[in-house]
Order: sequence, then C-alpha cells, then structure tokens
Amino acid sequence: MDRYVIAGFPVKHSRSPAIHGRFAAETGEPVQYDRLEIAPGEFATQVREFAAAGGKGCNITVPYKLEAWQAAARRTPRAELAHAVNTLRFDAEGWAGDNTDGAGLVHDITVNAGVALKGARVLLIGAGGAGLGALGPLIEAGVAELVMVNRTVAKAEEAVARHASLAQAHGVSLRAGALEDAGSGHDVVVNATSASLAGAGSPVAASALRPGCLVLDMMYGPAARPFLAWAREHGAVTRDGLGMLVEQAAEAFQFWRGVRPSTDGILAALRAEVDAS
Repeated sequence: MDRYVIAGFPVKHSRSPAIHGRFAAETGEPVQYDRLEIAPGEFATQVREFAAAGGKGCNITVPYKLEAWQAAARRTPRAELAHAVNTLRFDAEGWAGDNTDGAGLVHDITVNAGVALKGARVLLIGAGGAGLGALGPLIEAGVAELVMVNRTVAKAEEAVARHASLAQAHGVSLRAGALEDAGSGHDVVVNATSASLAGAGSPVAASALRPGCLVLDMMYGPAARPFLAWAREHGAVTRDGLGMLVEQAAEAFQFWRGVRPSTDGILAALRAEVDAS
C-alpha cells in the first residue's frame, strides 16, 4: 500500500481519510491514507520524516499551506501563482507541490451547485492559504469582476498584483480592498476566512450580497453555519465547503495517482453524515 496523510494542526476531525479511502476502493488504487498532526514549528521536519519512511505524498491543511509552498522543489503553475500548496507528491527528483483548492471550489460551484461563474461578479473574502488557492481558478473561470478583501489589505493587494497578468488575459476586472470596501450586489460570495470558527459575525456588510446570490463558506458543518445563516437572512442561497473539500480531494488524488475518481456518491454520503451532526 502507498501511504498518504493529511498534515495540519489540528487534523483529528478531518474527513480526508474517509474520502480518500472511498476513492481508493472505487479506483482500485493501493492507497492507505491517515492523519498526521504536526505541532507548530515542526512541519518541515515531520513531513521529511514521513517521506523518508516511505510516504508517497500528503495533503496540507491549516496552518501549513504557505510552508508547504516553500518546501516544494517544483510547483504546478497554479500553486506557483497562489504561493500556497495543499498537495505534495514525493517524487525522486524532489517534492512536487500543487494547489487543488481553487479547482475544487470552481467545480463545486459550477457542476455540483449548477451556478455559472462566467460573467459573474464575485467577492472573495480572505487572503490566507485557502483564498490564495481560489483566486487563479476563479479568474480562469471567466468571471467578469473579482474583488478580494482581507483584514490585512496588503496581503490582498500582493495577491491581486501577482494575478494581474492572468486577470488581464481573461478580461477580468480584479481589485483588492479592506473588508469594509467589499462593494455591493455580488453574484457569488466566497468566505475563505475562519470567522465562523471564532464565532464572529459576518466579515462584510450585507450590501455585498445581491438578492438570490450564492454565498459559499469554505468551512463545512457546524463551523459554517453562523455565516451561512446570516447570508440566508439577507436573501442569499447558501452552500458550505463540503463539496469543495471532496472535489479538491479528487484533484489531489489525480495529482498522485493519475486518475480522477468520481465524487457524486461520496458527496451525497458525506452530506448526510454532516447534516446529521
């Protein structure tokens, strides 16, 4: 069996082992997938030890996506642009890094939720690892306008500057701003912050939402409920990050194994489990 892990802090409640276990059963790939909880300051050391012991790769969750980007010897174009890596593959010629978050998000919105991104006005809240991974794929999806807002404006400005050429090539109006500078009437709003985990209110004003818009929180289950409840109160259609989680995992599985598993059955099963909790 080829060994993979989800690396982060904390990871004890991660559903990734169940997801990749089902992917392995579906595809017949000899994959064993576990959790690797890494204390702050130990990321590079523990991942090196896992690789040296025969590990084939790992997914990376908070708070290590930026450290994983630095650790990768080679990066896919989307990971290079994002400056964040959520998937590592331990190749003989060096670690290869990818970022599957944005591709998973776009697939979930356009295919699973059936919401068109082409020509849409999109608000992306948060410029951390998750938000950075989403920026490029949202641009490539052909949105008309994309606004990235963040508590620390300089981080959003840096990310937007790095994506300026891509946005120009795709005819996308792209800008950065503070949380209070989110604009109004967006068609799609994506929350890539951890505000819900902290029990905080919405990071942006209700005017950011167009009536009937799609609001997606990258968190899922109880963690996403406060923000999504706020959005529903203001007339939005809401979705949590469970679909994104499954779709980005399928992208990672393909990066490792060369085959992309089907996600329909597992997403329905996980949805029932999460809703029951």
